[in-house]
Amino acid sequence: MSDNQDFDLSFLYEIADGSNEFIVDSIDLFLQQTPELLTTITNAIAAGDWATAGGASHKLKPNLGFFGMGDCQAAMQDVELACKAGGQDINMINTKFAWIKSVVSNNLVKLAKIKADTEALL
Repeated sequence: MSDNQDFDLSFLYEIADGSNEFIVDSIDLFLQQTPELLTTITNAIAAGDWATAGGASHKLKPNLGFFGMGDCQAAMQDVELACKAGGQDINMINTKFAWIKSVVSNNLVKLAKIKADTEALL
């Protein structure tokens, strides 16, 4: 959890196999779902609703990996497990999730630009 450069789209480009439409659609889905999941997790942690926080963390985790956010994915795994264990380490949950939100929020801005640039090629 050192820097905010957790971002690598090489896997997305590899599976897109030259399809700009696939890239745009994939990024669009991530841009739609991710803020909603982050909000769900934030609200669930604040309410002590560990089942919801754990479930939403589980849902977001593979998407982070798909978009080359491996450090965030690993931290999300820790958050998910801690939530599913009943939120026993609230300081770790809050610290790691705050970092994840910061990095992912920055990456959402980058992804929106990549999506717009790629859409211009369609």
